[in-house]
Amino acid sequence: MEIFLNDIAHGRSGDKGDTSNICVFARRPEYYKIIEREVTPEKLHAFFGDMVKGEITRYDLPSLNGFNFVLRHALGGGATMSLRLDSLGKSMGSAIMRLKIHVNEGEIRDEDIKTEK
Repeated sequence: MEIFLNDIAHGRSGDKGDTSNICVFARRPEYYKIIEREVTPEKLHAFFGDMVKGEITRYDLPSLNGFNFVLRHALGGGATMSLRLDSLGKSMGSAIMRLKIHVNEGEIRDEDIKTEK
C-alpha cells in the first residue's frame, strides 16, 4: 500500500546558507522502522531531483523516534543568492511530507491514514 509520509510522521526544518536541514519524527514509536526503511538519502535525491545538487546525509535518532536529514547545495546558493521563490528550508520540510512511501498490510493503524492515496 502507498501512503504519504505525513500519515505516519511530522517534521521540522530550516536552513543555513545553501544547506537545508529536515527532521522527520515518527507519530508512533512503531512507525520508526518504516521511516528507517522507506526514507533514505537515495529516495530523497529522487524526490527532490535537481533541487538538491549535493550530498544528503541521514542521521538516525532512535531515542527520539526520528531522523535528521542534511541536504547540501539544496537552496540555489542560499536565500540571498537564489532566484527560486520560497527556496528556504522550511518549504522543503513541508514538501517531504508529500513523499509517497510503501507500507505492508497491517503495518500501520487504519485511523492514522489521513490523506488520499
